[in-house]
Amino acid sequence: MADLKADFEQAQTDVETLSKRPSNDDLLALYAHYKQANEGDVSGKRPGMTDFKGRAKYDAWAKLKGMSRDTAMQGYIDKVNQLRDADA
Repeated sequence: MADLKADFEQAQTDVETLSKRPSNDDLLALYAHYKQANEGDVSGKRPGMTDFKGRAKYDAWAKLKGMSRDTAMQGYIDKVNQLRDADA
């Protein structure tokens, strides 16, 4: 668990060093896994139709409902590693 937490924190640092901005889909995946790892299942009301960004973020996070924190952390780490490999 400690190693996973350390790897998760390192991935958060590593994502800031990417030379290319990730695609919107990749950014949503990172956001959703980060939120699921730190806060658990999505909560609150789904944003309205005119809040496109908020709605997309909410929906991405909602798709991970029921995912464990450890699995979400690993998903975040894997996505960052994938982006780093593509960035190289």
